[in-house]
Amino acid sequence: MNYTIRPCEEKDLPELIELCAAHAAYEKSDYDPEGKMERLREAIFGDIKRLNCWIVDIDGKAQGFTTFTFDFSTWDAAPFLYMDCLYLDESCRGLGIGAAIMDKIREVARENNCKNIQWQTPEFNARAIKFYVGLGSTGKQKMRFFLNP
Repeated sequence: MNYTIRPCEEKDLPELIELCAAHAAYEKSDYDPEGKMERLREAIFGDIKRLNCWIVDIDGKAQGFTTFTFDFSTWDAAPFLYMDCLYLDESCRGLGIGAAIMDKIREVARENNCKNIQWQTPEFNARAIKFYVGLGSTGKQKMRFFLNP
């Protein structure tokens, strides 16, 4: 299978929205696409870039994506890369694409002098946990909170 991991282009936004919906369903979460295309367009392509997004392109079709941001750790007094999403369509899992994405993420983190890379996955996602542990990562138990402004 030939694939490319490339920066998201504006033409990819409709497929990115579909992939986000599939990712949410996979993680047993709700997803409302209303207004997302415009907000993602601004976050990825706006004057102030807030989100980095790569597309997994297989034969001209987006089959996966990853998004990440840069943040700053007070405890480490250093920047870190936060990987918000990593999702691959079921048809292209287990083929080494996820590992290739993580290699690229590591490279970007090194280039930006990041102390570490952080992300999260639901506790029930055993396949993802096995994948991440297999890369040599370690987990920390924390509870994530959400508060509406």
